Amino acid sequence: MKMVSVVLVALFFIALWDKTSGGPPIHRHLSSNGLGKTPQMGWNSWNHFGCNIDETIIRETADAMVSTGLSKIGYEYVNIDDCWGELNRDNQGNLVAKASTFPSGIKALADYVHSKGLKFGIYSDAGNYTCGKTMPGSLGYEEQDAKTFASWGVDYLKYDNCFNDGINPKERYPKMSQALSNSGRPIFYSMCEWGDEDPATWAPKIANSWRTTGDIQDNWDSVTSRADMNDKWAAYAGPGLWNDPDMLEVGNGNMSKVEYRSHFSIWALVKAPLLIGCDIRSVTSETLEILSNSEVINVNQDPLGVQGKKVSQQGDLEVWAGPLSNNRVAVILWNRSSSQAAITAKWEDIDLPSDAIVEARDLWTQSYLPSNLQSNLTSMVDSHDVKMYILTPSSG
Repeated sequence: MKMVSVVLVALFFIALWDKTSGGPPIHRHLSSNGLGKTPQMGWNSWNHFGCNIDETIIRETADAMVSTGLSKIGYEYVNIDDCWGELNRDNQGNLVAKASTFPSGIKALADYVHSKGLKFGIYSDAGNYTCGKTMPGSLGYEEQDAKTFASWGVDYLKYDNCFNDGINPKERYPKMSQALSNSGRPIFYSMCEWGDEDPATWAPKIANSWRTTGDIQDNWDSVTSRADMNDKWAAYAGPGLWNDPDMLEVGNGNMSKVEYRSHFSIWALVKAPLLIGCDIRSVTSETLEILSNSEVINVNQDPLGVQGKKVSQQGDLEVWAGPLSNNRVAVILWNRSSSQAAITAKWEDIDLPSDAIVEARDLWTQSYLPSNLQSNLTSMVDSHDVKMYILTPSSG
């Protein structure tokens, strides 16, 4: 009953925060697999390694997930992306692990990941080939491949959209959803349809998450544009059903510390999957500091499950906010301009009563502001940086 209550409250707040959209009511179908009640957290190989993966990298990444302490704060999936299989299926039509890079096979690798207390994810494609065209896709083999994944102990499937013969994704993606349901194993279903056919409007019936954008790149323009593209679908997300603006680039080296902090903060607020995309075997202390900020992660994993959104904007100075459990509000002041600036969040923009007195917790300094606030919050924010707060109304 507790989870049902949380879901119902979440749907109420989603409707409240989407009151300006003017759209029709949204009917949600919580996935029957019971997975993803909060956004998925873990690691994926693609952003850093691309096709240059092997079983040693995956095993060492699982080790590092534990040794860095990331597994203790919620990162649980170790996900292989493209290029793990042979180009051809075997004589029975089964997918086959690439002998030169995964000689022990996928089941042994999944067993190793599970032995670390983690979950194992894999990749396929709703087409004839995967996007790297190094291995077969699952189009026409959905039931067989889903059973194979289940037999290997797979916990998560990222399902891409290349070489699809022009078949509508609304026809292709439900087939794998049904096949996973028939596989006998709970498998998180992550649709990677790139947002082409507005999957937020139909994927909640069949998937746990769906991409709302094309692939992310390790640069500022890519991060900001994906945040904007994802924002329009905020009302469609909720427990078990998440918009996905793609994986994290934090730590891959082409952005500054403050840009990575902005990236991580916005992804946390909008309830995006937190899938690390760097090499955590050699992660720097600066990167680990960002990825392991438990207070920011708690916003992402809040049980209310309401996606935060952009609520006000003056040029490149923006306020993003969203409701949390226990009547709290998460707020980000985001400076996308080229110089330091003051940004103000007004209570009227974040659905707080105009006379509300709030306590403000800065999630990056991990300290409270020295005095309570009324009517608004103003702070100086450096270029490309954020200030992120939780506001708690005073009870007195």
